[in-house]
This record gives sequence, C-alpha cells and structure tokens, in this order.
Amino acid sequence: MADEGPETGREESGGWKPVLGLAQAADGPLATPSLAGRVFDQPEPERLLELTVIVPARDEEDCLGACLESLVAQSDETFKLGRDWELIVVDDHSTDHTEEIARRFADVTVMQAGKLEKGWTGKANAIWTAARKARGRWLLFTDADTVHESGDLHRSIHEAVRHKVGMLSYSPKQWVSGLWQRALMPLVFCELALSYPPAKVSDPNQRVAAANGQFLLVEREAYRRIGGHEAVADKVLEDVELALLAKRRKAGLRFRYADDAVSTRMYRSTMAMIEGWTKNLALLFNNALALALWRALDIALLVGLPILAFELWNGRLAVRSLQWLGVGWVLLLIWLRNLFRYYARVAKSNFGFVDCALSPLALPLFVVLLYRSWFQHRVLKQVSWKGRTYSGG
Repeated sequence: MADEGPETGREESGGWKPVLGLAQAADGPLATPSLAGRVFDQPEPERLLELTVIVPARDEEDCLGACLESLVAQSDETFKLGRDWELIVVDDHSTDHTEEIARRFADVTVMQAGKLEKGWTGKANAIWTAARKARGRWLLFTDADTVHESGDLHRSIHEAVRHKVGMLSYSPKQWVSGLWQRALMPLVFCELALSYPPAKVSDPNQRVAAANGQFLLVEREAYRRIGGHEAVADKVLEDVELALLAKRRKAGLRFRYADDAVSTRMYRSTMAMIEGWTKNLALLFNNALALALWRALDIALLVGLPILAFELWNGRLAVRSLQWLGVGWVLLLIWLRNLFRYYARVAKSNFGFVDCALSPLALPLFVVLLYRSWFQHRVLKQVSWKGRTYSGG
C-alpha cells in the first residue's frame, strides 16, 4: 500500500473498492457506494474524481481570494481542476462580497449553503451542502483563511495512502499580527500540543483524537462510515468530533503540524480572537477552569518571586541578615527555574522566538478567556460566533 498512489481505489466487477479497504472495518460493512447512501445525494458516478475541495465561507472577503488563488494554482496537466479534481466554495449567507470574489475564479463551483435548521452549526451545514454532492474519491475541507503551498493537495493524498489512514489533518502554520495575537496564540497552541500530542493522536491504540478543520482530508468511504457532517451537526468543534468518530470506527487518523503544506491567519482582529477562543477553549480543554488556575499560578510565580527576592535584598521586609539575603537568591533561582520550564512549554507551540518571548504578557488574558469560555459553556450554555448563537457544551 505504501508504494501505491491515490489510484488504489478503483472499480472491480462493477463495484467500488474503497481506497483503504474500509468496508472491512470492525463496525460492519459499508453501504455499497453504487446505491444512494445517507451521505451522498446522488448515486456514485461511474468515474470518481480524485479530489473534492470544499471551502465554507461566511463574510470572508478579506481572505478568500488568497485562499482560492493558492488552490487554483495547483491545477496542472497531471492534476487538472475540473477534470481530475473539483473546488467548491459554499457561501454561508455572507453579507459582504464573498460570493462575488468566489465567482471570479474559473472552474470554481459556488454554492449557497442550505437553510440553517435548528440543531446545526453554520459551518457544518455549509460543508454538508457541498459534501453530499461531492464527486471526489477524497474530500478536503479547508477554511477560507488558509493559504496552501504548491502541491500540498496531491502530497496530502499520497501521505494518507502511505500511512493507510482514512482521515488526515494538518495543523497549519499560524500567522499573527499585533501584540495580543503574538502573545496569546503561543499560549493556546502550546496547551493544544500538550493536550493533543500528534504522535498519540495518530496512534490507533491511543484514545486521544484531534483534527484541525482548517485542513481536514477524508477518504470518501471513511466519510460515509462516520456519517459525514450530519453526525456532528450540532458540534461547535466539528473537526475534533469527526476525528473521534474516525478513531472509534477504525477509519485511521493521522494528525501533524504542517508548516510545509498550509498556513493561516485565524483572526483578523483582537475582538475576533477573543470571540473565537471563548467559543473553543472550554471544548478543547475539559479542565478549562483548572487550567486557568494553573496559568494564574504562573503569573504569581513569574511576577511574585523576583519582587519578593528584591524586597528581601533591599531590606524592606525588616530582615537584613545575611540569612535572608540568601533566601532572596534562592527565590531568584526558583524563579529562573520556573522561567525556563515556562518557555520550554511555550516552545512546543511552533511559534517564533519573539512571539514566545512576548507570551507572558498575555497570561492574564489567557486566564480570563479560559474562565469566560468555561462560564459561557457550563453556566450560560451558549456561545456566539459570526453573528450566530449556539448551544454550549
């Protein structure tokens, strides 16, 4: 299998053979794709395309153009858009020029998201609108704020086949601007790296599962098996929920940091960042309140220890003996040890040196966002995102 390309999936004796043989998974056989299934609206075409790329977009006029340019540029004679793969933009009832921008690109299909019914999130509904009509052997769900490196579409399919997984997700390189983004984002992503280590996520024997909806590639039969986005219709973190289903149903999951494939700027403003992480943090970290307390302890240690040491040295605590001066040095050494451990943890975020160095400035904001997210999900039972309100977890 490792030496085979995406052409592994093929028709045999009038039937479809799944690319990864997922019909033989433990939970039972898959529905025969030549019949109308619960995921796809139409019977399987005689010839499937290699890939369907689906980009849900709601008020994304400031970033959609760059995303589509990076995707359309991957069309060439061996991997031609419209012949070998398709690109679908789903306009999720945008109020700006999102649809107009999408229609400027030749060979890009533009759809309107279906009516948002109760019990659905906007993103899941938009993706579901296109996924049911997808003609690709592989389906890639990617956000409108991403920019793709040349060749990443084809390489990702080969990577999934090589590792024999039905779902492959990349964590993109994050572009940040402004003090608060540069300081806060490393804090969030180092905690994500510690909570969802890619090696454990990719290990079928480990229960931990994660995916990043900014780049989520899934094999057609695996998508059918997990029930598509209908199975996670009401989930705010639909990407993580899909990954959990993929693991439970033995579809195979691979997850990694992929600065070689895709990059993104998640938030265009500080307020959007605050709203976004308020929506997500309590779902990403089940112990969000406890995590807030630990990060508050970081603030106390990083700020309090050197202040206490200097107070001892200056004799302002009415202790002037050499013994207490020595205590001041001990406190400073403890502070240095904590500082080293803090930066060793933040370095796991895959952000640059300057961003990591700035991160202590955002510790109070991180604590507030963790509490705010916990409060909205657990107490108020609702969160907001892009003008819509959803039930909290």
